Amino acid sequence: MSNVHSEQLLAEVAALPAMPGVYRYFDADGAVLYVGKARDLKKRVSSYFQKNHGGTRIGHMVTKIARMETTVVRSEAEALLLENNLIKTLNPRYNILFRDDKSYPYLKIVSHEFPRVAYYRGAVDRKHRYFGPYPSAWAVKESIQLLQKVFRLRTCEDTVYANRTRPCLLYQIKRCSGPCVGHIAPEAYAQDVAHAEDFLNGETQTVLDALQARMMAHAERLEFEQAAELRNPMTALSRVLHQQSVDTASDKDVDILAVKLQGGKACVNLAMVRGGRHLGDRPYFPTHVEDATALTGLDDETAPDQPAEVQVLEAFIAQHYIGVPVPPALITSVPVGKGLIDALSDQAGVRVTAVHNPREQRRIWLEMAEKNAAIQLARLLAEEGSQQARTRALVEALDLAPDDLDTFRIECFDISHTAGEATQASCVVFHHHKMQNSEYRRYNIDGITPGDDYAAMRQVLTRRYAKLAEAARDGAAPAGAARLPDLVLVDGGKGQVSMAREVFAGLGLDLGLIVGVEKGEGRKVGLEELVFADGRDKVYLGRDSAALMLVAQIRDEAHRFAITGMRAQRARVRTGGSKLEDIPGIGAKKRARLLQRFGGIRGVAAAGVEDIATVDGISKELAEEIYRALH
Repeated sequence: MSNVHSEQLLAEVAALPAMPGVYRYFDADGAVLYVGKARDLKKRVSSYFQKNHGGTRIGHMVTKIARMETTVVRSEAEALLLENNLIKTLNPRYNILFRDDKSYPYLKIVSHEFPRVAYYRGAVDRKHRYFGPYPSAWAVKESIQLLQKVFRLRTCEDTVYANRTRPCLLYQIKRCSGPCVGHIAPEAYAQDVAHAEDFLNGETQTVLDALQARMMAHAERLEFEQAAELRNPMTALSRVLHQQSVDTASDKDVDILAVKLQGGKACVNLAMVRGGRHLGDRPYFPTHVEDATALTGLDDETAPDQPAEVQVLEAFIAQHYIGVPVPPALITSVPVGKGLIDALSDQAGVRVTAVHNPREQRRIWLEMAEKNAAIQLARLLAEEGSQQARTRALVEALDLAPDDLDTFRIECFDISHTAGEATQASCVVFHHHKMQNSEYRRYNIDGITPGDDYAAMRQVLTRRYAKLAEAARDGAAPAGAARLPDLVLVDGGKGQVSMAREVFAGLGLDLGLIVGVEKGEGRKVGLEELVFADGRDKVYLGRDSAALMLVAQIRDEAHRFAITGMRAQRARVRTGGSKLEDIPGIGAKKRARLLQRFGGIRGVAAAGVEDIATVDGISKELAEEIYRALH
């Protein structure tokens, strides 16, 4: 076995059972490297340490393995499901990863005497009826508009519904039947709701037949106006079905999955058919594709030469349908393993089939998904190429010399307040050629003269870089992933830059890192000038400069992030935020009375105990508690 690993690790490998299971590799820092499954744990894991992998991706990973964890399961199907649950949870470096953004929207029919239709996102329950999931919010809203046109179901909140005295505009434009004011009987409305549910379930012919029967009944009774009101929704429904061009006799619930690889990137395009209607699609872009595919070749006993497209698609299917209902039919652009489909069937409790070479309508769906996957991947590659070019242009324009352009890091600061109230500073991060939302930070600024932007800038820069500067002087690695940036942008001209220069000089940091973004004449976009802290002359890059476009993008993002935080903070200050709500005995009514009496949370804080006790419902003891909580 390998001579670069500890005897304890090799002994653990030698003692593994010849049973199905899942294994996890960790590096010396405890970070997860790889999660894999095995039909035979002993045979599989031993292969990593017995073979000489050289300088390959596999060899690079194996040299990092410091410890290992294993879990024995009953079958290979259980191993597959556990493997992908762990991948979603642990985010290992060498596995194909898909971002966990499965928060799909639903169309909700709320339980009520006169049920309403609504857009919903979240956990489903049995109290109401849910239809979906839908690939996008647009698809849900389009369906709601259709239900309004055809079945005239209400969409208003129950509180609005309960307090109506006359019908709203939706009734006037024939988008609602007016149940709030009794313009439709409960039985007739319930029938419309039932037809809407049948339509959403794909029983469109049943709905059309029922509407036609009602129309003919009205016509026979010479009730031609009522017959015409039914004819219009029938026409709208028929038009929708024609536009969809879907065979509603079958394939009511289908997912179409197409994968495309190019330039080291991959795209899986998921298209959804629900209730016989094609609802649109959504692209997914995995990470770690190259590393993962190199390892999967070793990891897969059944298909060691499995194409990368198959590996990516199988990884998506396994990860995506954890916690998401799987439809009975999957249409795929490449064949997927039978074991994976069997595991999905066991998990869902229904038989799931996967078709690789579909015909007729299914073929059309798959071709559409494949085309969209290619388009989305081309767009991603173009955007990444453009962003890399902008980063390179900025580096060249500022005459910087980073060790690695891909790791070039920019941090940008902005100050926001309203006449000195609720001052907040923002810090946004540009790294790996894109904005890193997870690394954004906001700083509440206290202890300064209201409206003093220079003091606010001094405080946020000191708080941001003091510890990093100390760690750099001591030669210690900074905590976590934090590190000094390659460039610091501040929104402002000479004044802001001078303040940043003072902070950096006091911390012993390189003044060449600081660049101010000074607004141009008339504060027009494209006329900004760059101000340097190290004494260099101001630079105007030009309206069409790719470097200036990047600077403006980062500056505008810092401004957006600062102002949204400031507005939220201001609202909390003016309404009392959670300060009053956190006090035991203070409910919504008492809180409202306090804020109304004293004009806001600042007024309550400035009031004495006796003054607070004069508010209706506030005892002397509660007034004392409020005073202590606010001081």
